[in-house]
Amino acid sequence: MARDPHELLEPYRRKRDFGRTPEPSGSGSAAARPSEDGLRRFVVQRHRARRLHYDFRLEMDGVLASWAVPRGPTLDPDVRRLAVHVEDHPMEYELFEGVIPAGEYGGGDVIVWDRGTWRPHETEDPAEAVRAGELHLDLFGERLRGRFALVRTGRPERSSDKEQWLLLHKHDADAVSGWDAEHHPTSVLSGRTNEEVKAAPDRLWRSDLPAAEASVPAHGQLVEGPTEDELGALADLGRQGTWEVFGRTLKVTNLDKELFPARAGEEPVTKRELLAYAARIAPVLLPYLRGRALNMHRYPDGAAKKGFWHKEVPDHAPEWVDRWHNADADPDETQYYVIVDEPATLVWVAGFGALEWHPWTSPTDAPDLPSYVLFDIDPGERTSWEEVALLAQLHRTAFEHLGLRAYPKLTGRRGVQVWVPIARGPGFDETREWAERVSRTIGAVQPELVSWKWQKRDRGGLARLDYTQNAVNKTLVAPYSPRASAGAPVSAPITWDELDDPDLRSDRFTIRTILDRLERSGDLFRGVLTHDQSLPVLR
Repeated sequence: MARDPHELLEPYRRKRDFGRTPEPSGSGSAAARPSEDGLRRFVVQRHRARRLHYDFRLEMDGVLASWAVPRGPTLDPDVRRLAVHVEDHPMEYELFEGVIPAGEYGGGDVIVWDRGTWRPHETEDPAEAVRAGELHLDLFGERLRGRFALVRTGRPERSSDKEQWLLLHKHDADAVSGWDAEHHPTSVLSGRTNEEVKAAPDRLWRSDLPAAEASVPAHGQLVEGPTEDELGALADLGRQGTWEVFGRTLKVTNLDKELFPARAGEEPVTKRELLAYAARIAPVLLPYLRGRALNMHRYPDGAAKKGFWHKEVPDHAPEWVDRWHNADADPDETQYYVIVDEPATLVWVAGFGALEWHPWTSPTDAPDLPSYVLFDIDPGERTSWEEVALLAQLHRTAFEHLGLRAYPKLTGRRGVQVWVPIARGPGFDETREWAERVSRTIGAVQPELVSWKWQKRDRGGLARLDYTQNAVNKTLVAPYSPRASAGAPVSAPITWDELDDPDLRSDRFTIRTILDRLERSGDLFRGVLTHDQSLPVLR
């Protein structure tokens, strides 16, 4: 029988002063809620307190049962890790990342090192298994996967002592010999290291707010979104006029023009709605566009008609629109590119008929040095969504094996893209060669699904694992950019686990639904903005 989570959290609360620590108080903790298939949540936090350790936490009875693992969990089945059973933590701790003040219990910096779901093995009552001293479980995280066991090694002799346990991985398909948690020092939530979080906490926990609202930006949003008055002014305009937004004045025309055809049961998407979306998504999207040349895919007559690429800043662009001169361009090539360095520029881009936004993958201060390695799963006519998801899962496995953070997103059409952030250094020739070797290795696992032919008509309806976008002035669509299709789908970041969702499709999220998703899940792509990885040598 499930126990009262509020009673279970009393030891946790007694040790903390919530007027000083940003940690959640647990006042919003609820009863246990394993899903119908028995899955529960888990989180592992890398915690630099007096000593570095990893906090291993499993959802159980409406709280997070917790163990401190000094050397961190491992996928190596021949290694056993000491795990010290500590007090239960509130469920809200699943998303806690920040700095616990010095002098407070557990003072130090904390990152969300791994998170996902877990299922107990050979028991329907994991809490009872813990009381009995042995719990077997399956983990489905971004880093930790497979069968694990927690085994108590003995009862403490004194009441002040904590129980000593062992955490180990079983010999199964997910086991990896020599795997070390310290080779993966970043957060799966923000992509940041402990040192980065300590230097500039990204978010704070407000114990005085409800759990769903308690995680707030540490310094507020870098860019504020449009005000209700600004959005109301756009809604109240006639077919055209001037719109004051983000402190800029924009001339807007043809506001009721249908730019995206309707989906079944919906209304077409108008230019007015696109401009409102551009304004609302700008604070989230700006970090992916700042300091990068923008290739605009324009559809002045709407997504139902043929579009074209537009790169040169037009003469009629407002003077305040920032631009970059490509000094290496030949006379017949684009000389000046738009730079979206402020939110009003994105609104102007949308009003210019650019339904899709494609930033360069290298910054303007080093156009020959990419910030990412890009992987594009481009399905053929015969490729099913299930096969696209399978190919994406193979990418996940490959990057886990290589010890790299990689971030998937839906294209908004039929495919999936994966971005791997890297530290500045290698040029496009190197990243393209590296991406090709990884892609061909992945493709060899399911050769019946993949063609390497350049022309689509020559692929026999098979998918292509496209590594060729790793080149200067080649682009993949930005996260949250609309796509020129019915309903205005967007290129939406996802978690790796979402690939298991039978209802997921590449065009699932639209400009009408993605903002609610952001409210619920946050920006899942944020980790690509931390460029701290080196490409491992492929053997």
